[in-house]
Amino acid sequence: MTRTDMPQTLDERTTLLTFLDYARATALAKVDALDPADAGKAPLPGSPLMTLGGLISHLRWVEHWWFDVVLLGGEDRGPWTKDDPDREMRIGAEVPIATLVAEYQEEIERYRSLVGELDLDTWAVGTVRGGTRINLRWILFHLVEEISRHNGHLDLLREMADGTTGD
Repeated sequence: MTRTDMPQTLDERTTLLTFLDYARATALAKVDALDPADAGKAPLPGSPLMTLGGLISHLRWVEHWWFDVVLLGGEDRGPWTKDDPDREMRIGAEVPIATLVAEYQEEIERYRSLVGELDLDTWAVGTVRGGTRINLRWILFHLVEEISRHNGHLDLLREMADGTTGD
């Protein structure tokens, strides 16, 4: 995955998709060459779910929620349950990081293809926050924000794990 924040053209669609791919590539770069033993460590006191693997798992399932469930109205296949609403974070500490990365990359490719066929003004089938209707444009903006925010967490956790820093 190419990691650039400079779109080839400056139209809205290309800019949104370029920044989404940049945020995704940054998240994946934060766990590149990570010692598998470090993926499930939760070094922050009081934050047992905050692991490198947990965050990659979370990002994968966040995209599932917004694209498959909210946008398209598909079945929620996420690992979360009513009793364990953060299960995607928990399984990220149990599943090998290589598996989590491969699954996320596979989903990224699927969503990239899906989004490529839809207009930014495509309205989501589902609603959010008390029945608010949203469109694909809002979902893309939200995912750029969500992934970018978690990239800060990934950056901190990676530095704590093995001293690796980067942009």
